[in-house]
Amino acid sequence: MAEFDYDLFVIGAGSGGVRASRIAASHGAKVAVAEEFRVGGTCVIRGCVPKKLLVYGSHFAEDLADARRFGWDTSGATFDWPTLRDNVAAEVDRLEGLYGQTLGNAKVEVFRERAVVAGPNMVQLASGRTITAANILIATGAWPGQPPIPGAELGITSNEVFHLPALPRRAVIAGAGYIANEFAGIFNELGVEVTLATRGDKMLRSYDQEIVGKLLDISRHKGIDVRLNFPFRAVTRQADGSLLVDGGDAGPIETDLVLWAIGRVPNTKGLGLEAAGIALDGEGAVVVDAYNRTNVPSIYAVGDVTNRVQLTPVAIREGHAFADTVFGNNPRTIDYSAIPTAVFSNPPIAGVGPTEDEARALYPELKVYRSDFRAMKNVLADRPERALYKMLVDGATDRVVGLHLIGPDSAEILQAAAIAVKAGLTKAQFDDTVALHPSMAEELVLMR
Repeated sequence: MAEFDYDLFVIGAGSGGVRASRIAASHGAKVAVAEEFRVGGTCVIRGCVPKKLLVYGSHFAEDLADARRFGWDTSGATFDWPTLRDNVAAEVDRLEGLYGQTLGNAKVEVFRERAVVAGPNMVQLASGRTITAANILIATGAWPGQPPIPGAELGITSNEVFHLPALPRRAVIAGAGYIANEFAGIFNELGVEVTLATRGDKMLRSYDQEIVGKLLDISRHKGIDVRLNFPFRAVTRQADGSLLVDGGDAGPIETDLVLWAIGRVPNTKGLGLEAAGIALDGEGAVVVDAYNRTNVPSIYAVGDVTNRVQLTPVAIREGHAFADTVFGNNPRTIDYSAIPTAVFSNPPIAGVGPTEDEARALYPELKVYRSDFRAMKNVLADRPERALYKMLVDGATDRVVGLHLIGPDSAEILQAAAIAVKAGLTKAQFDDTVALHPSMAEELVLMR
């Protein structure tokens, strides 16, 4: 590979790109990565990490209210948005520094500028410099979408929401996925009047709809105005500075902030991929094979830019597998089955395996077990919301094929339980496990 400047050039220093760079370098490759924004990518800089910190911050609203039932005097407690916002930003800065150290320790050269593909073995930097590489990896992630309607530019996306100078009095959150539901919960707990609206007739389509139905009921009980079948027509600025969202026959909504959370599109625009002959699908995603290779043999792609499974842990695994395959003499692929996922809504939901509707089509002898209960903390706090755990079992083999939860700490509980689903454990093996009492997780081994 001596005729090239680098063995590997990575475009994008997000989770997948950083992992691929580090592992390739550990296999002896000469590696460089270009990042036009900040090292760490969406998850670390403007995604799951800062969002989860906002989720934690918003939980104190209910915790402080509940504390009175536990004997605590919380009178006089106040909330200051700039304090939370700035502390979250400082943590993001710290993590970005650590990601940079990781690349530096691995002897990966970092170009902090935009790079585009200029050929099968060539990239061009924004500064004009041309660099050659034996292999190129596209790891540019995805970008928040906006609807093609008049006034869409008056709204913001998840890219900007972490930097609001002040919280709005009212907010319309447009979308039906995890980002929309998570920010609806965050803003609602922080005192914002929230309307959660979507064009469709369902929320969180990829999750078990019985679980989603309970989330919507609880969300509405907490004061979130959830509107389905809301056809966004336009957004206009009113004389007093507020926004008017035109919902056609569904009526208008006056608000102070519109947050577009309608999905994320692969970030391939302007990267030179078409000119290089790289195949894209109808949504602009890079088409790759099981080994993350495009139709151009020297060019690969991992993570959200491929639009396979838009999850940070998946991008990390894809980046690692790519590096092992190309530079570690260890060809391997990723198993996309039984991936646990969560929505950090209020309360959170989590699931692994097919939903009940999907499982009924796959397993003719499907058995469904449920536990509908009120968490002990909620009982003493006099909070009425209930948790729901569902276990899906293939009656022909007794194997647990799916778990779907809504309730406090659902994601924390599901992570360990997902191992059992991935391993193919049976309902009898769950039943044979002694319950850890008192806990919410014990419901997983008590369903009869």
